[in-house]
Amino acid sequence: MLSSPDVMACSRTCSCILGLSLGTTALCAAGTNMVLLFPNWDVTYLLRGLIGKHAMLGSGLWGGGLMILTALLSSGLASLGALICFITSGVALKDGPFCMFDGSPFNQTQAWKYGYPFQDLHNRNYLYDHSLWNSVCLEPSKAVIWHVSFFSTLLCISLLQILLVVIHLINSFLGLFYSLCEK
Repeated sequence: MLSSPDVMACSRTCSCILGLSLGTTALCAAGTNMVLLFPNWDVTYLLRGLIGKHAMLGSGLWGGGLMILTALLSSGLASLGALICFITSGVALKDGPFCMFDGSPFNQTQAWKYGYPFQDLHNRNYLYDHSLWNSVCLEPSKAVIWHVSFFSTLLCISLLQILLVVIHLINSFLGLFYSLCEK
């Protein structure tokens, strides 16, 4: 059985590793959200206000990034930030990308507009139907691939952050418990 000093050393090492892991994932989430603001590395879409609401919300930047970095001392705030980033990323994947599409499938005139063309697909899921990926979104090019890639990355990062925060909470509790028992 581990003695109290061994547990304390293990707790400190675990805290150090968790802190570095949370800091690294926070920077990754912030960077990933920043990339979402520049489809195909083009600033034009941001300047013209043609960025989807999920990317503009910036949950990876402030939820998965800034809140995690500033909340390494407060696990409750860190878990809230990671959870917000996770939920927003999941909803963004469900809704699909914000892009220009032909909004007039039933009449003869072309009515290209910006919006979320995959929100109203009742019988099909764009995530599984790859034939829709290059045929629905007209601009920016490869909008679906861009959207799915980076929001999936944010979803995975935030899930990892939630797991790390839970481990951090357990580790902090055990460290506190053993330090109180030591005296």
